This record gives sequence, C-alpha cells and structure tokens, in this order.
Amino acid sequence: MKTVAFFDSGIGGLSVLEEALCKFDAKFIFYADRENVPYGEKPREEILKYVEEAVDFLAERGAEAVVLACNTATSVAAKILRQKYDFPIIGMEPAAKRALDMDSTKRVLVTATPVTVAGEKMRALIGRVDKEHLVDLLALPKLVNFAEKGEFTGVKVETYLKEKLAPYNLKDYSALVLGCTHFNYFKDTLRNLLPDNVSLVDGNEGTVRELARRTGLQPKSLDNEVEFYYSKRNITDKKELMRLDGYINRLKVMREIK
Repeated sequence: MKTVAFFDSGIGGLSVLEEALCKFDAKFIFYADRENVPYGEKPREEILKYVEEAVDFLAERGAEAVVLACNTATSVAAKILRQKYDFPIIGMEPAAKRALDMDSTKRVLVTATPVTVAGEKMRALIGRVDKEHLVDLLALPKLVNFAEKGEFTGVKVETYLKEKLAPYNLKDYSALVLGCTHFNYFKDTLRNLLPDNVSLVDGNEGTVRELARRTGLQPKSLDNEVEFYYSKRNITDKKELMRLDGYINRLKVMREIK
C-alpha cells in the first residue's frame, strides 16, 4: 500500500484528504504547519522555506507522493519541489476552468488568499482559461483565521463575507470558486448568502483524481490508516484526534453542498 502525504499550512487540507479517504486505499499522512499558519499574507521566501522543510520531513517518513493541499503553497513552491524530488508532487489549482466550462456566458468569481491572487501562477491560469475575460479575483484572508479557530458560521463570518461580496452583482455570476482549501468549511454559510444561480466550485476532486493517476492508487476497499502531524509533531492526543475527526465529519457534509 502506498504512503501518500497531504500538506497544508493548517486544517484546510483536510478537505482534500477527506476526498481521498472516501475514494482510495493508501496509508495517509496529514501535515499541518500549525506553528506558521496562515501563509496567505506572508512573504513568498518565507512560505517556500516552510514548505520545503515540511516536504523534507514527509520524505523522511516514507512519503511516495505529496499533495500540496494548499493553493498558496502550490503557487510558491510546487515548481521548485518537483525539481528536487523524484516522487510526485501534486499541487492545487483554483478550479476556474471547471467553473467557466459550466457556463461560458456568465462571470466567475475566484476567491483565494492574497498570495495566491497576486501570484504568477494565478495570472498564468487566468490567461490560459479566461479567453472572454469573465473571471474576477477576490482575496478572503480572514476566512483562514476563522477556519483555524473552528468558526465556520455566525455573525462575524457572515458580516465579513457580506462586506467582501457587496461590490459584486452576483446575478451576473455562475460560480464562486473556492481557491483555498480552508474555504471549503464555509460552504453552508456561502450557500445561504449567494443567489441560487451561483454554484460553489472547488478543486479537490480534480486534485485527488490527478493523485490517483500519478500514483496508481486503488479504489477504496479498506479502512485507511492516517497519521497526523502539526509542524513535525505527531498528534496522538485523543482529544485532538477527536477534534480532527470533527473537522473531517463537517467536510463530509460540506462536500455535498454545491
């Protein structure tokens, strides 16, 4: 059975792990850099240092593939890591193309962290897929902080999202793209705020499909083993493992919201 690692700055990457857990057999490792989260507003050089240290650690623990379950880490570090390692490095990409393919006449709002929104990788993606100039970009940095505190609903979250979405005439949009894995926790809140014509789109399914293609993972038939790490510290405390299980259970519900 292959050993596959999922890396994120925090608990957002659990949404990609949850997608893989439902579909494939593997020994999974989840690594959250909780000491340095959030990445979205840090200098690129600092982010690269953190990601390289984490992937070095995962390689030492036998990872045969690493999923950068973090759009920010992917935009900063994926190219460099692929030159360094001989095992697959699977990155995240905002699902802008998928959203545009769903409706080629209406606008698409791509949300992400500030680093991802401003990055070269994002510019290249939009230049490649958005031939009709239908995509708008919106940074939502506070959602990462809300997610890390487990605050997914409520007045503070709703007020923040309403303020950020206010400049957009959402009747002109067909989709809102969740370009940060932390944002998947807020699908129920977003669904309540968005009009019915706006679909929620994330890149988790495509990422996991690419992981399976690159590694030959077999369809799920077993209860998978998962090891959890916070910034190189193995998580064995039962209370914290239950907390992580609670995050994963929420994500199972969020995955069904479109």
